[in-house]
Amino acid sequence: MTQSPRFSPADEHWMQRALALARLAGQQQEVPVGAVVVRDGVVLGEGANAPIGRCDPTAHAEIIALRNACAGERNYRLPGSILYVTIEPCSMCAGAILHARVERVVFGATEPKAGALVSAQRFFEQPFVNYAVQQAGGCLEAQCRALISEFFQQRRAFKRRNGLR
Repeated sequence: MTQSPRFSPADEHWMQRALALARLAGQQQEVPVGAVVVRDGVVLGEGANAPIGRCDPTAHAEIIALRNACAGERNYRLPGSILYVTIEPCSMCAGAILHARVERVVFGATEPKAGALVSAQRFFEQPFVNYAVQQAGGCLEAQCRALISEFFQQRRAFKRRNGLR
């Protein structure tokens, strides 16, 4: 994995945009994850988690951003693009990233239970993978981690107050 403690100002700029989208998802009671697909400094697509609101288990921020980017480009491939996402992608999203031929993935915080790039598995390092995706984790990590941690703390507190499981 390409991992650098320093990210470019552009990386941080686009991650800030992903964080804004994640906050919007959280306001809708969705897990706060946001994603932006960029190529040559231009947004191709963006998304915020919406599986609950859309009644769609595939409505992860990354998938929505990729769908929007592909529709705008009128192509299912996104060569030369970078996907910025606040949380390490899951295996479903990693598969979509691979098939879309995204050049680079920049994520904020790792996801220990379901992260498919460096945490629970290393999807892009599997022998069946036929395309090299660059990846870098830790961009604005503290902000990304705080946003999701706060969301789940609030959710657990609400459940305790209301006697829910």
